[in-house]
Amino acid sequence: MTTVTRAYVSRLAGLTVFDPNGDRVGKVRDVVVALRVGAAAPWVLGLVVEVVARRRIFVPMGRVTTIDPNSVTLASGTLNVKRFEQRAGETLVLGELLDRRVTISESDRAAHVVDAGMEQTRTGDWILSRLAVQEPGRLGRRGQLHQLAWDEVAGLALPQTGQGAETLIATYRELNAADMAHALQELPSKRRHEVAEAMDDQRLADVLGELPEAEQITILGTLQESRAADVLEEMDPDDAADLLAELPNVDRNRLLELMEPDEAESVRQLLKYSEDTAGGIMTSEPVILSPDATVAEALARVREPELSPALASQVYVCRPPSATPTGRYLGLAHIQRLLREPPSTLVSGALDDLEPLRPEAPLAEVTRYFATYNLVAAPVVDAQGRLVGAVSVDDVLDHLLPDDWREKARRG
Repeated sequence: MTTVTRAYVSRLAGLTVFDPNGDRVGKVRDVVVALRVGAAAPWVLGLVVEVVARRRIFVPMGRVTTIDPNSVTLASGTLNVKRFEQRAGETLVLGELLDRRVTISESDRAAHVVDAGMEQTRTGDWILSRLAVQEPGRLGRRGQLHQLAWDEVAGLALPQTGQGAETLIATYRELNAADMAHALQELPSKRRHEVAEAMDDQRLADVLGELPEAEQITILGTLQESRAADVLEEMDPDDAADLLAELPNVDRNRLLELMEPDEAESVRQLLKYSEDTAGGIMTSEPVILSPDATVAEALARVREPELSPALASQVYVCRPPSATPTGRYLGLAHIQRLLREPPSTLVSGALDDLEPLRPEAPLAEVTRYFATYNLVAAPVVDAQGRLVGAVSVDDVLDHLLPDDWREKARRG
């Protein structure tokens, strides 16, 4: 099987999508992109996948691990199965971009788009880098076909001027989530809510995680409840739990009911713990492997773009089931050590038997634990010996700093 880092969208259409176990998920029906200001190539946000009963869902590109000439493979079998709804600022390549009239910049000739090529960058993101365009033919013949870079064609990018929320989002798209959160706070309240409404779910989830709690609650409250639930599903479970903990019980329970059951259950588990304990600040989605997993499998898992650097620094080996709470916790393996092992070696042969944290461990104990063992992430194991989550150093810092530290960072 050959992993593809460049592909034309027309060739992706109809490919079968598989989960990591080889089970069929559905078929690719379109690709969702976000146009950018000027000549910058659009970001590829994800795939529209048709599952059972012709239902179409959205799969973020971060969930895609492999594209080959015959299929697409996902990193996880857990998907948001809510029907795909196109957001403001999103463009469907097959449905909207193909057949669009453009101008070839070099010759100033008119043409129309017949295909679009997507390419994976060094950072793991995908962009729509190339276009196949065809000039009008004469006397019933086909016109000349050109393979051009995105910036060699005019007429598709967002304009440089204009006050639409989509244009503003395109301007901010290359900012990381923390800087985007700061930029959002500088906007007038009405404008801020317009921009939040126009963001895709994943981007808004990332930005919400970088905002002060009061601002998170305000923005979440401006969204329709179904959209708010979608955004909460895209947030890290610990961030979603922190946000929901600040809401009245009635609002919290209603949003949990609207979330996908698996996603809601992860958040409910975290809400059981006090916010100043290991259980209250941990994430329930670290990288978990079975005892027969190899080093090659571990390294493939930690390459997933959605993982934070802290969570990607080590993997946790447990007996089945592999979702938290797992079977018996066996130990952790540091990626730095695994890089020195042959790819076929079992991860279970390179485990660190470091004593794990308990969910009820207070914040002060968690801090001492990180300082003592020089860790950036740590396992949390319950009294039954099951892994229930992992605490990362950024979560520890977030709870050690004053409540208004984000505001001070913005003012500075």
